[in-house]
Amino acid sequence: MNNIDFIAIDFETATANRASICEAGICVVKGGRVVETKSWLVRPEDNRYSYWNIRVHGIQPSDTANAPMFPEIWAEITRYLQECPVLVAHNASFDISCIRHSLEFYSLPTPKVDYYCSLRAARHIYDFDCNKLDYLCNRFEIPYGTHHRAGDDAEMCARLFLREIKDAGRVELKEMDYCNGKL
Repeated sequence: MNNIDFIAIDFETATANRASICEAGICVVKGGRVVETKSWLVRPEDNRYSYWNIRVHGIQPSDTANAPMFPEIWAEITRYLQECPVLVAHNASFDISCIRHSLEFYSLPTPKVDYYCSLRAARHIYDFDCNKLDYLCNRFEIPYGTHHRAGDDAEMCARLFLREIKDAGRVELKEMDYCNGKL
């Protein structure tokens, strides 16, 4: 696993609109080891929130009133992607759609990035009734902080995906071809 490099990513949104990112988190994995975890509060357009989204993550308009908007945060995330253009997310269809919708909304270019989904991997590898991120991390005794906070979820996802690669008997990311796609 010494040659496994990727960036686990997670987003929280202010509303049902996928371009309403209010928090972004990344966890950088190099050589099969977690080397950095980072998160940013993000001010969504109009800084409006849904009651239901607040109930999930606890982030409120007052938390993001003075936060940078997505293009500024994406510029920082892009610097990480230049070194390692591979993303991993738990339920990647959600997080990748957040990226796609936000890039479109802010008229930003789409980078050439591969992605993998730790949820799809879990469904392929394990036979559990539940494949939610917190359930799997609890089952495998993967430490985590606050679920539904982007930095903590990104790190949970990174550690889970490393476990999945090991449990699947793989040594390279490209061998996880049943759970990947392109941004």
